[in-house]
Amino acid sequence: MATAEQPRGKDAGSDLGILVLVAYQGFVRQLHVAMAEQGFDDLGRSDGVVMRVLNSSPRKVSELSALLEITPQGTAQIIEDMERRGYVVRRPDPDDARARLVDLSPRGRKAIDAARAFHRAFETRMRRRHGAAAIDGFRAVLSDMAEAAPGGLDRELRALYL
Repeated sequence: MATAEQPRGKDAGSDLGILVLVAYQGFVRQLHVAMAEQGFDDLGRSDGVVMRVLNSSPRKVSELSALLEITPQGTAQIIEDMERRGYVVRRPDPDDARARLVDLSPRGRKAIDAARAFHRAFETRMRRRHGAAAIDGFRAVLSDMAEAAPGGLDRELRALYL
C-alpha cells in the first residue's frame, strides 16, 4: 500500500519534475498547432512570455531583460525578431527621450487572444476528462511548486498566470 509520500498509479516510477517538463512540452506542442491553424505559425520560443508581459503595459528592453533573466542584448534580439514578424512595435518613451518602449502590435494582441482562448479550451477539456477537483488540486500543486523556488515566485511573473 502506498503512503502519502509515495506516488501511486501508472506514473509511480516517473520523476515528478521530468513529468512536469514532458507535460509542458506536450501542452506547448498542442498550443503551437492551434496557433498555426489561426495564422500564427511563426511563433518563437520566448514570444508567449514576452507577449504576456507586454499585454499589461509597454516595457523597456531593460525591464523585459530583467523579467526574462537574459542579457539586454539577448532581449533586444528577441524583440527585433518579434518586430520583424509583426508581433511588437517600438515607440519613444514619453518619460525618457533616450528610451524606447516595446508594445504589442495589433497582430501581437490577436495572437495573445488566440493563445488565451486555447488555454481556456485546454483547461475545459481537462476538467471534463479529470473533473474539477482534480484540476483544482493540480493547479494547487503547480502553484506550490512555483512558490517553492528560492525567494518565491517573482511578483511580476506571478501576475502572468493569474
